[in-house]
Amino acid sequence: MNEKIVVALFGGPADRAARRRLLVDELGPRLTEHGARRVQLCVADEAADVRGPTPFSPAGPEPVALLSVWGADVTRVLARLSEAGFGAHAWRVESDVYTDYGEHPLQGPRDWSDGTRSPTVTSVNFLERPRSMPLDAWLERWRGRMSPVSAAVQPRVRYVRNLLTEPLTEGAPGWQAIVEEVWPSPRHVANPFLFYGARGPFTLAVNMTRVLAAVLSFLRPWRVKTVMMSEYFVYTDGPDVPAERRA
Repeated sequence: MNEKIVVALFGGPADRAARRRLLVDELGPRLTEHGARRVQLCVADEAADVRGPTPFSPAGPEPVALLSVWGADVTRVLARLSEAGFGAHAWRVESDVYTDYGEHPLQGPRDWSDGTRSPTVTSVNFLERPRSMPLDAWLERWRGRMSPVSAAVQPRVRYVRNLLTEPLTEGAPGWQAIVEEVWPSPRHVANPFLFYGARGPFTLAVNMTRVLAAVLSFLRPWRVKTVMMSEYFVYTDGPDVPAERRA
């Protein structure tokens, strides 16, 4: 079964390095025991202790990791995470990769092994759909406007779109999507000229305006929760591992 599940993790070790060791080195590889045929993690670890691209900090608990698994027994996965001290919420998703490694001039194809930190930094964005906006209109503005505009302007080297279709845990946050945006380095997030692909103040103002207009067309930015994380492909190289769906 190739069904993809995403799990937002909360709590666990407060120390970022200990969190990374527990999730990437210990728990992640063992999820194949529960039927997982592919395992990926984004973790707020010591290498991702950098300031994110948004000034907003919505109320509510902040996720410390995002787990993506294909084909796993979700009940057993959640039980194992709970035993390790993590709270978790899980969803079935419709997922696609809009941009992948090797498609942007700033980053070549993936050539690092499973379990190794990707040489990038990831902003994981938890998106709410405004209640007044129908889902089809929201999807059109996200997929048909926001994604192309940001791809044209920003140095994003990998972009995974997860549309949350069904919550699998009680009391799950009311997010509509979880987006993984991968940047070449923390510098490309912290420096606005790099983040908006601008060579000078005029281009910066133009590009910021383009991106902001696209964001405002389908989101309330002050409601977007963004967490900086490191990306790990924990298990992707085994036999008959399902591929990620391309946009």
